[in-house]
Amino acid sequence: MADKVELLIVGGGKMGEALLGGLLAAGRSAESICVAEPIAARRDELADRYGVAVSGDVAASAGAILATKPDVIPTVAAAVTAAGTDRILSIAAGVTLPTLDAAAGTGVPIVRAMPNTPALVSEGAAAICGNDRAAEDDLGWAEEILGAVGRVVRVPEHLMDAVTGLSGSGPAYVFLVAEALIEAGVLMGLGRPVAAELAEQTLLGAATLLAEGRSPADLRADVTSPGGTTAAGLRELERHGVRAAFAAAVEAATRRSAELGSA
Repeated sequence: MADKVELLIVGGGKMGEALLGGLLAAGRSAESICVAEPIAARRDELADRYGVAVSGDVAASAGAILATKPDVIPTVAAAVTAAGTDRILSIAAGVTLPTLDAAAGTGVPIVRAMPNTPALVSEGAAAICGNDRAAEDDLGWAEEILGAVGRVVRVPEHLMDAVTGLSGSGPAYVFLVAEALIEAGVLMGLGRPVAAELAEQTLLGAATLLAEGRSPADLRADVTSPGGTTAAGLRELERHGVRAAFAAAVEAATRRSAELGSA
């Protein structure tokens, strides 16, 4: 039997490619990675761009990342197990550990992850949980992989729907805020390109300040002078129930994630 590839990425779409690029940038060798991708043109593209082995079939591996659409994950999990894999990391939204266990069927360690799209620019947020056979070494392996494209936290599986509602869907909430700020700037007389540049950089700068570790409340206080412009703007946001709207959005997305996971 041929030697096992160190890491198999099943699915060469956006998230699979994001992980591939992040791992290579973090120092993982191209020779240690193989990508399984069914579309021939995409296989050629990935091979040319990253210099990794790309195949139309799954191979035996020390570890496999399942980065396909959720509806085919059970089939893919069964295929990589049959091919011979030592452990599995699934990044498919809504596919539970019991579903993955049933598909794999051989007692393989499985880690389930919920990443988000900022992983495409190596600024992702992901949460992970493992099945009964996933040891500390398996969770650490998953953290190392996902850490190449962002931050990683551990949660029990019953909180994965909440993770989906907050950070999984969260980028869309931020993009909506960006749209609203741009439109407001245009309404106040700014040209659209100028409003877009200011809004985008404001969000980026604010996120960078948050990443330094101070609390959102303290940062907000720093920019809010008594009786000043920011205080006036914040008063209107509170009057229109922005906090409640975000809470309702996260709750609705969490509930929908649970519904999809039980379907």
